[in-house]
Amino acid sequence: MTTSSPPGIHGTLAAALTPLADGGATLDLDAIPALVDFLAAGGVDGLLAMGTTGEGVLFDLDERFRIAAAFVEAARGKLDVAVHCGAQTTDTTVRLAARAAELGAAAVAVIAPPYFLLDEQEQLAHLAAAAAACAPVPFYVYEFQARSGYAIPPAVLGRLRDRAGNFRGLKVSDAPFERFSPYLIDGLDVFVGPEALISDGLAGGAVGAVSALATAFPDEVAAAVREGTPERSARLARLREAVQAHPMPSAVKALARRKGVPVREDVRPPLRVLADAERESLFAAVDRVLGGVPV
Repeated sequence: MTTSSPPGIHGTLAAALTPLADGGATLDLDAIPALVDFLAAGGVDGLLAMGTTGEGVLFDLDERFRIAAAFVEAARGKLDVAVHCGAQTTDTTVRLAARAAELGAAAVAVIAPPYFLLDEQEQLAHLAAAAAACAPVPFYVYEFQARSGYAIPPAVLGRLRDRAGNFRGLKVSDAPFERFSPYLIDGLDVFVGPEALISDGLAGGAVGAVSALATAFPDEVAAAVREGTPERSARLARLREAVQAHPMPSAVKALARRKGVPVREDVRPPLRVLADAERESLFAAVDRVLGGVPV
C-alpha cells in the first residue's frame, strides 16, 4: 500500500544560521532555542537548517545529525523545519535525508552535488535516491546554479515526479527572473530564494520564500511574502545588497546578534568573520535601508 506524503511546507522560511563557537570549530547548539524563538516571534512559518546561510556543507556527518536534531527539537510546535541534506556523495546525502525523516523534519531539501558536472541521468539518480530515503516526508530540490555549478533541467524534475511520490517542489535561488521562471512548474511548490524576486515569484505561482535575510530580519521578510508587493521586494533587494557586500554568513550572524539573538559571529573556516570596520559599514548600510535612505 502506498503511504501518502504529509502536507508540504509553505509561507516564509528563514534560511537559518548555525550557531558556532571557538572560531567556528565547535557547534553552539545551546543557542538554537533562542534563535528559533526569535524567528517565531518575527512571524516566519518555518526554517531551513544547514542551507547556504547555515554553512551546512562545511560540517561533518555527525555534526549535521546533531544540528538537525537540535533545530527539530527546538522548533517543535513552533515552526516547520526543513533540513538541507545536500552533500558531495549520494551515500552521505541519503544518510542525511533518512536521519532528517527519523527526527521528524517537516521537509528535506537537497542541492545538486558541486564540483562534478553531473549529466541528467546522474542528477536524476542522485535526487531520486535522496527522496526515497526520506519518504514519505516531502522532498524539495534546492536549485542554485551559482553554488552547485550547474542547473537542474526542468526535464529532470519531470522525471523525478514520476519516480518520487514525495517530491513536492523546489527552492530556487537562481536570478534574475529569466533564470528563475522556468522552475515555476504547475503542480510543484516553489519557494523564492532571491528576496528581490519575491513579488514576481508569488505572482507567478510560488508558494513562499526561503530567505537568508529572514534569519536576521524575519518580520521584514514575512511581511514581504504576506503582502507580495513590488515595494516590499524592492526594499528587501536593497537590504540584501547592503548585507551581501560583506562575507554573508558572518554578516547575518552579526545582524542577528545585534537584534539580541545570543549567537557569536564565528563561522566555520575557510569562511571568516567580519573585521571591525566591515561590521560598522554593514550596520550603517542596513540602517540606511531600514530608515528609507538609499544605499
